[in-house]
Amino acid sequence: MKYLNFKFICPIFLICSSLLFGCATNNLTTQSMKITSTAFQHNGNLPSKYTCDGQGINPPLAFSEVPANAKSLVLISDDPDAPSGTFVHWTLWNIDPKITEISENSVPAGTTQGITSYGKEGYGSPCPPSGVHRYYFKLYALDEKISLPSSVKADSLEKTMSGHILAQAELIGLYSRQK
Repeated sequence: MKYLNFKFICPIFLICSSLLFGCATNNLTTQSMKITSTAFQHNGNLPSKYTCDGQGINPPLAFSEVPANAKSLVLISDDPDAPSGTFVHWTLWNIDPKITEISENSVPAGTTQGITSYGKEGYGSPCPPSGVHRYYFKLYALDEKISLPSSVKADSLEKTMSGHILAQAELIGLYSRQK
């Protein structure tokens, strides 16, 4: 049995492991950023005021621990429990990273809203056909601003964001139609 030449193998191992771990480190996102709401707790019930059974306005949202090097924030709200696949209720991008909250029934100045699964811009209130659905409010901190028109849907926004996410956080609200 021949023995391996460690003078040859050790440098290769070090180079490969450095590349592997170096690449992995560059793609990691900070998990300390937070998104909360004064209207509901994470995995708590979304008040009907913010749904089709109420006023259909966006809930208040608060952001904290946004990375200092963020150039913009993106918010995507969707329902993965919709019968025909994930239903997008709201997309916002180019939110100033200094913004710490989105007030109820408002959009921060300078922010772009995209097209929802309802086929229009703006907040599309939750209106599940049956059962309890989960409504995700996903916040992303990016290393750049997004140059997309408001006619864009969530899938194009997510493709554009790819490789530029510094941190992300999510808040989930639950809702079932009132009878």
